[in-house]
Amino acid sequence: MSRVALITGASSGIGDATARRLAADGWHVVAGARREDRLGSLAETVRAAGGSIEVHRLDVTDRADVAEFVDRAVRDHGRVDALVANAGVMPLSRLDAGLVDEWDRMIDVNIRGLLNGIAAALPHFTRQGSGHFVTVASIGAHQVTPTASVYCGTKYAAWAITEGLRLECDPGIRVTTISPGVVTSELADTISDPDTREFMQSYRKNAIEPSAISGAIAYALAQPAEVDVNEMIVRPARQR
Repeated sequence: MSRVALITGASSGIGDATARRLAADGWHVVAGARREDRLGSLAETVRAAGGSIEVHRLDVTDRADVAEFVDRAVRDHGRVDALVANAGVMPLSRLDAGLVDEWDRMIDVNIRGLLNGIAAALPHFTRQGSGHFVTVASIGAHQVTPTASVYCGTKYAAWAITEGLRLECDPGIRVTTISPGVVTSELADTISDPDTREFMQSYRKNAIEPSAISGAIAYALAQPAEVDVNEMIVRPARQR
């Protein structure tokens, strides 16, 4: 029986690439995101390549929605072997721009979304005595740049929560944090502040493809049960 991997934020970027990679590696992928049209296209592509996937609309900020996403997979397949918590948003701006609604959105998706996934999956992993959490954090968990104060704060929180989870979990449950540097994605498209958008064009000049991150995730998941890859930072060679 194929191992079952749940992926949030699977409709684009790292989530999309991870769904494709894990399906190619023989996992059964359960992909969730808000954009159902994108999920449909992803499913068609994966199945055409011989992979196994199902897709569901998912709002990670809705605790009940996330719980049903995980519970449904357990009901349908008997178990869940991995949860890749990838959903995230990045509407950067200076603090003095006062875009407080965007701050709230980052907190809701990047922090509460992660916690909702942990709350939903941890009881199943504990019952099984196995499972693998993978959190997609950011280089922003390790360094702060202008315009990214709130975003980096949410990603540091994601790092800290995931590290705490690793320390608290039974040894059979593995926990990995992946911290990407600049990656080609749609995240920068959510930036509404014009000055920040201009700054990001320069900052994001040297970017790597999402496949570099999905490869790191696949590596961590592929290790023997006694090996826990705690964290990887993966960034462009030109990013200093």
